[in-house]
Amino acid sequence: MEEMQRRASADGHSPCTSNASSTRAARGLLEGSTWPSYGKKASQKVERAMHERKRGTLRSGRSGKKVTSRKQAIAIGLSEARRAGGKVPRKRGGRKK
Repeated sequence: MEEMQRRASADGHSPCTSNASSTRAARGLLEGSTWPSYGKKASQKVERAMHERKRGTLRSGRSGKKVTSRKQAIAIGLSEARRAGGKVPRKRGGRKK
């Protein structure tokens, strides 16, 4: 153990700290994180929508066409969770192509 510490100090690296965590901390992602938090209901609805998409039974609301896009399946699941009163962050504005 002491030998590892001596080698690490000679290299200038500490054996206890990892580069990934220090990088995240430098970006400010560990404390005061701004990642959206989703509730249990949102997770369940998205999981169900993804499962239906894989089976080929997920359909869009208005046109009734079959959904093949992963992103669209997630959006449908989150929309259903919102309607059911689940904890889902508000929608962002529409994207321009």
